[in-house]
Amino acid sequence: QVQLVESGGGLVQAGGSQRLSCAASGSIFRMNAMAWYRQAPGKQREMVARITSGGSTNYADFVKGRFTISRDSAKNLVYLQMTSLKPEDTAVYYCNAYDGIRNYWGQGTQVTVSS
Repeated sequence: QVQLVESGGGLVQAGGSQRLSCAASGSIFRMNAMAWYRQAPGKQREMVARITSGGSTNYADFVKGRFTISRDSAKNLVYLQMTSLKPEDTAVYYCNAYDGIRNYWGQGTQVTVSS
């Protein structure tokens, strides 16, 4: 079983940058994919960015060119570098791990972008 802990959230001004980190208790090397999701108040949780075990990445259209997902498998860390932040990026951001059978979730970290 994998436990995920996000950090790096907070308040940032529009146009600014922020980096989220996800620390995994187990090896992320075994995971088929790691991802970041977000959920804004009153909205469904949505995928933001995903990185597979082979290193392939894909992004939601609304963050393409602004966000970058990366991982450090040796340290069991996954990052989400966010730039050119917009007020509509305000949400709780969740780290996700998928081992081919089960999804694991962190507790989330709040990101608030002020206009």
